[in-house]
Amino acid sequence: MDPMLAEPSQWQQFVEGFELFRDPLLCALLAGGVLGFLSVYVVLRRMVFVSAAVAQSAGLGVALAFYAGIHLGFEVEPVIGATALALLATMLLMMDPTRLRLTRESLLGMAYALSGGAAILVGDRIAQESHDIQGILFGTAVLVTPEQLRTVAVAGIAVMTLHLWWYRGITFASFDRIGALVQGLPVRLLDGVLMVSIGVMVGVCARALGALPVFAFSTLSAIAALMLDLRLPWTFVVATLAGIVSGVGGYMFAYFFDFPVGGSQTVVAALLVGVAMGARALIQFVLRRAS
Repeated sequence: MDPMLAEPSQWQQFVEGFELFRDPLLCALLAGGVLGFLSVYVVLRRMVFVSAAVAQSAGLGVALAFYAGIHLGFEVEPVIGATALALLATMLLMMDPTRLRLTRESLLGMAYALSGGAAILVGDRIAQESHDIQGILFGTAVLVTPEQLRTVAVAGIAVMTLHLWWYRGITFASFDRIGALVQGLPVRLLDGVLMVSIGVMVGVCARALGALPVFAFSTLSAIAALMLDLRLPWTFVVATLAGIVSGVGGYMFAYFFDFPVGGSQTVVAALLVGVAMGARALIQFVLRRAS
């Protein structure tokens, strides 16, 4: 067979069609990095299921946006629906559940189940957009539109700029609330900034990538970093890198092995936790042998 007529390899196809894959890769990099950074707060403040509930609410927001356009006659951008419902869920979850005689866990469970179930019910009434609803719930970042990339980029840059600027105050208020109050820091404001940041990023990223990988970036990235027992600033750095590797590496894995993108990104994020566990065990073994 003439080698000149041989089919190009997958890598050659990827390089030749890179313009098609550039936006999804950049979106995965930005979303993974920013959500990886925020994941340290999510995990250390025991807000893991806040991320899950907010991501599901973003899916409901997308479903409602499609429903409004199809059945009610007015157009709502899906990213606006996703962000609005994500922020609404965030605000509700910031409430003191004891006033309703509920625990925080029960409130989270109700928000997660209600938003997920409602998204499925609304999706049943917009059959022509049902594939988008499934994509939001389970993740499908095969293609990302330029508008989605710009939205994720603007939100990500704004969130990271604010968090790096207020890093000391937000971390102090998050991990030593009493000390922050004694020092006169505006703890409620800093808490609000953190929660709104999570709500905005989860909302815009869930629209572009899906709720499943967004949940993985915002939880598993920090778990991998925390396995290494680093100082807090380095934990943020490693979690950010873990999110980037999960997003970009998961997309590449999905492309070359023909798997769904959202599931691949989630599995890569979980594998990084396993790698971190192995690295921690190796370090402890070496230290024991040295002592």
